[in-house]
Amino acid sequence: MKIDHPFQFLRDFLNSKVPEPEHGKMPKYYRRVLGVSNVLLAAMYLMILLLSVIINHHVDWFGIALLVAVILKSALIDEMNMRVNLLVHAVIVTLWCGWYVYIYGWSSGGQHFLIPLLMLIFFSVYVRPLVKVVYFCILIVFRMLLFRYTLSHEPIIAMEQNTMVLFQTVNTLFLFFVTAVNCIVFSTNIQETERQLLIDNQELQHEAETDALTQLPNRRSIYEEMTRYMKENPASQFCVAIADIDFFKKVNDTYGHNCGDYTLQRLTACFRENAGGRYKCGRWGGEEFCFFFPGMNIDDAGTIMRDVNIQVSYMDFEFEGNQFKITITAGVEEYDFRSELIGIIEQADKKLYTGKTTGRNRVIV
Repeated sequence: MKIDHPFQFLRDFLNSKVPEPEHGKMPKYYRRVLGVSNVLLAAMYLMILLLSVIINHHVDWFGIALLVAVILKSALIDEMNMRVNLLVHAVIVTLWCGWYVYIYGWSSGGQHFLIPLLMLIFFSVYVRPLVKVVYFCILIVFRMLLFRYTLSHEPIIAMEQNTMVLFQTVNTLFLFFVTAVNCIVFSTNIQETERQLLIDNQELQHEAETDALTQLPNRRSIYEEMTRYMKENPASQFCVAIADIDFFKKVNDTYGHNCGDYTLQRLTACFRENAGGRYKCGRWGGEEFCFFFPGMNIDDAGTIMRDVNIQVSYMDFEFEGNQFKITITAGVEEYDFRSELIGIIEQADKKLYTGKTTGRNRVIV
C-alpha cells in the first residue's frame, strides 16, 4: 500500500495550476463574497465610529477615511479585476485591523478580522499558490508585530469594562457573520462545482459508451458489459448474437446516406421494443448489431432472434417518398464455459457469414 508523504498536500498545493478568469472577469461567486464583505465591513466600521463618538466622544477621521474607501471599493467593484479587488480589500482590512488595535488595544479584538481575509485569499482558485503564501506570511507577520506593539504601548483610548464588552460584542457578531457568509458562499460554490462536474462526467461517460446515431451502447460498452457479466456470474450461461442488415450498401447507394441513418434508427427502435428486458443490444459497427442474452441458452436466444428477424421483415420503411423493406441475418452462439468472450463472438460472426452465404434473411444457431 502506497503511503503519501505527510506534506504531499503542500507540494500539490504549490504545484497546482491556476486558471485565468473567463474573459478576464471576476467569477460570480467571488464577486458575491466580496460584495457582501464590503457591505458588512462598511456596516461594522460605521457602527464602531458611531459608538466611538457616542461613548468616547472621539471622532476617528482615519476610520472615516477607511469607511469611505470601503464604500468607494464597493461602488467600483466591477471596474477592477479580481486580483486588484482582492489586493484593495486586503489593504483596507489590514489597515483597519491595525488602526483599530492601535486606538483601542489588543483586547478590542480588531486583529481577528484578518482570519476572514485569509479565507478570501486561500479560497480563490485564480490566485497563484505562491501569491497566497506571500499574503499569508505578510498577514501573520503583521499580526505578530501588532501584538508585539501592544505589549509595550497603551491604546490611545482606554475604555471601561462595559464599553469594552460592547465593542467586543459588536466585533464578535460581525466577525462570525462575515466568516459564516464566506463559508456559505464558498461551500455553495464548491458543491455546485462538484455537482456540475459529476453531471459533466456522467455525460462524457454516456457519450463514450453510446453510439451517437442510434443511442445504443457502442462496441466497447457492450463488450465490457458482457465481460463484466462473465466475471460476476462464472457459472451462468449466456448467448451472443451478431446481426447484419442485408444489402445495406444498396440502401445507401440508392436512397443516400441520410436514408441509411434513418434505417439504422428505425431498426434500433424495433430492437428496443422487442427487448422486453430479455437481451441487451449494441451497435457493433456499421450495419452490424450485437445482441447479448444473459442467463439464456441457445434455443431461447435463437427463438428471440427469429422473432426479431420476422419483426424486421414486416417493417415498412419510407424516406423522402421512397418506400422499401429490409431484412437482417444473424448468427447466435452459446457460452460453453471454456472459450474466451472474443471466441464466442467470432463463432457468432462465422454463423452470420454462413447465413449471408446461404440466402440471407435468416438466423443461424
